Amino acid sequence: MGEFIMENRYILGIESSCDETAASIVKNGCEIVSNVVASQIESHKRFGGVVPEIASRHHVEQVTLVIEEALAQANMKPEDLDAVAVTEGPGLVGALLIGINAAKAFAFANGLPLIGVHHIAGHIYANALMQPMEFPLLALVVSGGHTELVFMKEHGSFELIGETRDDAAGEAYDKVARVLNIQYPGGPHIDRMAHESDEAVKFPRVWLEEDSYDFSFSGLKSAVINYKHNAEQRGIEVNPLHVAKGFQDSVVEVLTAKTLRAARQFNVKQVIAAGGVSANKGLRKSLDETFANEGIPFYVPPLKLCTDNAAMIAAAGTFMFEAGKRSDMGMNGRPGMELVSWHK
Repeated sequence: MGEFIMENRYILGIESSCDETAASIVKNGCEIVSNVVASQIESHKRFGGVVPEIASRHHVEQVTLVIEEALAQANMKPEDLDAVAVTEGPGLVGALLIGINAAKAFAFANGLPLIGVHHIAGHIYANALMQPMEFPLLALVVSGGHTELVFMKEHGSFELIGETRDDAAGEAYDKVARVLNIQYPGGPHIDRMAHESDEAVKFPRVWLEEDSYDFSFSGLKSAVINYKHNAEQRGIEVNPLHVAKGFQDSVVEVLTAKTLRAARQFNVKQVIAAGGVSANKGLRKSLDETFANEGIPFYVPPLKLCTDNAAMIAAAGTFMFEAGKRSDMGMNGRPGMELVSWHK
């Protein structure tokens, strides 16, 4: 599991930052004992995206149930646990508060330590549930709200070396999906369509400055919109499959190339992918092939651990617990929470 843990630790994780209500119990930061996720996708489909107020109401209905189910699946009682870890931010503030207050109440009632976890740290530590993390490593975080390259020298050490300047990759996928009249969530549908097409519309690759590890997908999204509008004005039929493949090819090429360049510069022992968009088959294949050729081990969690879940929060919370990190009952939801190192 790592250099920290000397005895068995059981951490309850709670996640409610967006539209999944989740609870999980993880042993020693690497073994999932139980993992329960209540998804709200069906409720938000008709709106084409997550509606914060509706998400919050669903969390209120589900949070106690998923905690009880996580304990039941693990065949454990609260007194068997060592701590409660919960997503503190970033995320939708109303959604965060429901998970946080449930965690506070559970921790207080059962005399357990409370640990506030950064959502992106959770996504990164989903990899610890699959194999040991070897340092130094590079994490590519790609999700609906985040596209970042994070360099880690050791557990709990986060150095942000690149991030999106506008739309995150997942956000761009959802916006392009709306343009193509594809149902929410758009990412999986565009990924599937891209694999069904042998032809692709040629869209631009946005590289920014020569030495930059930052990303920008707003211009690519606009290029897709302009292509569709221009074609319609000329009476030319748009093939959604060709558009989807062209869009995905551009996103995947930029993400892969910048990750490879950073991995070489920082001389990492391991590259990992994290976040909902790391479930994208095109991106997984590109990264897998690229780093196999480079001779650098590359890992990405299984699909169920790429999207929001509580096992990743419990995993990150375990390493924080062993590093002596604790939160108090004054913890609040932090929608703009920055990813900062906890282990110096």
